[in-house]
Amino acid sequence: MDKGIVVVGSINLDLVATSPRIPVPGETTIGTNFQTFFGGKGANQAVAAARLGAPVKMIGRVGDDSFGKQLVDGLRAAGVHADCITRTPGSSGIALITTDVHGENAIVVIPGANEHLSCSDLEKYDDVLKNAGIILAQLEIPMDTIVFLADRAQKHNVRLLLDPAPARALSANLLTQCAWITPNETEAMVLCGPQAGPLEDQEVAGLLQRAGSRNIVLKQGARGVIVKQGTQPGVRVNGFSVKAIDTTAAGDAFNGAFACGLLSGKPAQESARFANAVAAISVTRRGAQPSMPDLAEVQAFLAQHT
Repeated sequence: MDKGIVVVGSINLDLVATSPRIPVPGETTIGTNFQTFFGGKGANQAVAAARLGAPVKMIGRVGDDSFGKQLVDGLRAAGVHADCITRTPGSSGIALITTDVHGENAIVVIPGANEHLSCSDLEKYDDVLKNAGIILAQLEIPMDTIVFLADRAQKHNVRLLLDPAPARALSANLLTQCAWITPNETEAMVLCGPQAGPLEDQEVAGLLQRAGSRNIVLKQGARGVIVKQGTQPGVRVNGFSVKAIDTTAAGDAFNGAFACGLLSGKPAQESARFANAVAAISVTRRGAQPSMPDLAEVQAFLAQHT
């Protein structure tokens, strides 16, 4: 890997409550556990890639509250280059997460400092973007910043891998500028629009391409992913059967690992299988960033699932 991964995105503190089940609206349940973890989709993906041995730089913002320093220190401890993270007056990003006994979750995110990650931040670190091998981004930062980032990536001929989460509609121009998009099934339906309806996986991938996406990974949880690259037919890459206890950052684990695979020159399908393994390991552990495995763990896991 001559060039590394640059992650532009959110940095949060996760406040995680464990409950027998996720309450329905208006209901109170008695929880069984409470923990705090370093999180945020951007930071999670940065840590996932760094733990796998990739050189990773993070561009983001944290608050000037007590959480801000903790979050930056946590990234550095995981091997992420954090000199491009700016302290912002006010609160750091916070995520309120409820996880049930089956590992499913419900999440409310308060953006805090992430709302202030701006185009001027990207201009300041333009050389970092220019020299990236791959740029990772998500939608927990302002859309103007995402659009500007896509323009920068295209100008510098750097691959942009976009995780379109939280789900929202995106312009065809933005989708065209992304080398890869990696929606889950809910996010894919939002991107496809109301015309999607109940479609087969291959039809969803085809719709996403007609909407502007060049290359798609349709994430389907434990079932694995559909990889649709250019004009090639979509290919299913199966997931791995594990006992999940916390799915909070499975998608982030996948994205960080998929970027590592692509950066090392692996074909997309091979990168997706590697990323499925990383995501599978992550759901067997609690917390977002603490759940990310290192390369030796992933290699041992794959050796057991040949």
